[in-house]
Amino acid sequence: MKREQGTEAELRADSSSRSVPVLPLLLSVAVGILSGIGSYTFSYAKGFSYFSTDPRACVNCHIMQSQYDGWQKASHHQSAVCIDCHLPHDLIPKYLAKSENGWRHGKLFTTGGFVEPITVKPAGREILEQNCVRCHAALTAEIRGAEGVGAHDTPGLRCTHCHADAGHGSRTGLGGPLGTAELDSLSKHEPHPPRKAP
Repeated sequence: MKREQGTEAELRADSSSRSVPVLPLLLSVAVGILSGIGSYTFSYAKGFSYFSTDPRACVNCHIMQSQYDGWQKASHHQSAVCIDCHLPHDLIPKYLAKSENGWRHGKLFTTGGFVEPITVKPAGREILEQNCVRCHAALTAEIRGAEGVGAHDTPGLRCTHCHADAGHGSRTGLGGPLGTAELDSLSKHEPHPPRKAP
């Protein structure tokens, strides 16, 4: 009887040492599946292109095609690419903004939650304004004045409000519609007289 018990105990010990733990196996399979899906998605979305400065990276997503086409015809085509206007120029803020934009764009595009026509969000507008002022420092210094007030003594008036067509041609939602105060102000001003030829 002792011999049988010993054999039975040995068999149990033998079978338990041969069993594969289920949790690590399931975890490995899950990590493998997620890695595969992530790699495929990154490849399909041309993920590495977003680390470049090539404006064609912005049209990987079809929703940006009209902005890309407009930029090719606009005044800044010869002097600036997308990241010159839409991202900070310092290394860490640039990649933080790229990460936030990439996450938000990917999430909205994947879930179908984006709104057309697309518009620049408040953080992006601030970056855009800083880059306008930085590139056009000599001109904007005179307009903004010593106190840093916006053009026409209107605090908060952004460059893109009047110059919405500078980067992408026709108005692309950067400045938005004129407010009541702006419309009233415009109605009080006489149009400029036509210039005479010299």
